[in-house]
Amino acid sequence: MPTHPVASPPGPAAPHRRGLAIFRRLRGFAPLVLGAALALLAGCVAMGDPDRPIPTTLVPAPQPAQRLVVMLPGRGDDLEGLRASGIVGAVQGAWPDADVVLAELTLSYYMRGDAPERLHREVIVPARARGYREIWLAGASMGGMGTLMYERLHPGELDGLVLLAPFVGDRPLLREIRQAGGLATWDPGPVQEVGAKTWQRELWRHLKGWNADSDRPQRVWLAYGDRDYLRDTLPPLAELLPQDQVSILPGGHDWTVWTRGMREALLAADRKAGRSP
Repeated sequence: MPTHPVASPPGPAAPHRRGLAIFRRLRGFAPLVLGAALALLAGCVAMGDPDRPIPTTLVPAPQPAQRLVVMLPGRGDDLEGLRASGIVGAVQGAWPDADVVLAELTLSYYMRGDAPERLHREVIVPARARGYREIWLAGASMGGMGTLMYERLHPGELDGLVLLAPFVGDRPLLREIRQAGGLATWDPGPVQEVGAKTWQRELWRHLKGWNADSDRPQRVWLAYGDRDYLRDTLPPLAELLPQDQVSILPGGHDWTVWTRGMREALLAADRKAGRSP
């Protein structure tokens, strides 16, 4: 993923296939190489240093802050890339009372296998102490995957989630779910410890549980482009959510789609809660 200000649209299919092949080789060597393919597809990875605290930037709300949105990077963006992507303007254009924390939770943190717990300990817990009325977590691409992994580890901890074209696993597993008739009838098998070879199945086991929890999907919004190369992996997730919380927008796997999707999701959340923009 480029680290220049705005991520470019996906290129030809061949680089994506090469990136996915690299991801499959990597995941056998490090725990939870979650979404590595996504960061590699554009030929550049923002790695970061997992021996240091997660780098963050707080962008204060233009109005007295009542809410916080924590944003996780997609496609290898670092803090500079997140700031330049337009996502802060999208959030605060919809919610002028929202502080935004940009969190540089890059690939190296996932490779350590403890990215969701570190996000909780280093970012979410301190934010709770600041007394926000609501805390939301959002992520694009790899960051959308990280958002779901956080929700799996800390279910119900946050007031809302925004998933922007999240990476949700390899196609063979998604094909298995589809051939079983969907999540409701899919059998994930015995529970396994989360690791490089099991995290996708355990994530989908968690998502399957949303079928029995009518409240959980009410807090989740999903947006992606109609030309996104991950679009055929997302219907099983979309089917778990209320129809009006899923947006398929014109465009591909890039910030142009994701900034619009973020703004629309937050405005829709306010309408659903009976709040005026």
